[in-house]
Amino acid sequence: MTVMSAPRLLFLFTVRGPKCLPKYLNVLKNDERIFQTRNYSHSPKVPKIYTRTGDKGTSALFTGERRAKDDAIFEAIGTVDELSSSIGLALEFCREEGHDFVHELEQVQCTLQDAGANLATPSASARDAHLKRTTFEKERVSDLETLIDTHTAVLPPLTNFILPSGGKCSASLHMARAVCRRAERRVTTLLAIGDTEQEPLKYLNRLSDYLFTLARVAVIREGKLETVYKKAPFRRKSKD
Repeated sequence: MTVMSAPRLLFLFTVRGPKCLPKYLNVLKNDERIFQTRNYSHSPKVPKIYTRTGDKGTSALFTGERRAKDDAIFEAIGTVDELSSSIGLALEFCREEGHDFVHELEQVQCTLQDAGANLATPSASARDAHLKRTTFEKERVSDLETLIDTHTAVLPPLTNFILPSGGKCSASLHMARAVCRRAERRVTTLLAIGDTEQEPLKYLNRLSDYLFTLARVAVIREGKLETVYKKAPFRRKSKD
């Protein structure tokens, strides 16, 4: 029995479609994040996780175009992947606290996977078939705004600057928010050079607001306190 990671299978399915997946029986093993693939005698071999095609410092986009791994597109895609990982960590802390918004974070991770596929399809080298498969719908932004409004309605007014704090769930959501801001900056670079469209950027902008709001909700529900910003004391130099 061979094991292939779920993120790898999900990425292949997202950007290349179901035909790219091997014809095996996929079984999700309890709560472990892996797919077990059962190889039958007449089935093709399971593809290896490594391809060696990137050993010279380039990687392929969904369109087939190859670019250097430090290209602005891969900086953006990699940061969105880092964001999803940060949300995954926050999600587990929130699950431990029994928060009912965990399913929202899981949906956000799926949406970020779609955003990554969209970023991997620059219009300069994409055909219509590529663009159609990786379209990032504008409704995703409005859906996120609805969630923000719903959660904001149960929060007290924000009258001070607050620091990332309030327990592991809240603090980790703030960490994900900071990564989200960095992802937004990376995608802004792509938009400026014409390698992406506005919808993924709009989504990331709303997502940072959503993560900030959710961090505050976690503090309230857990009965903890947010740390309010106060100007740090410092020793003034004497005028001698």
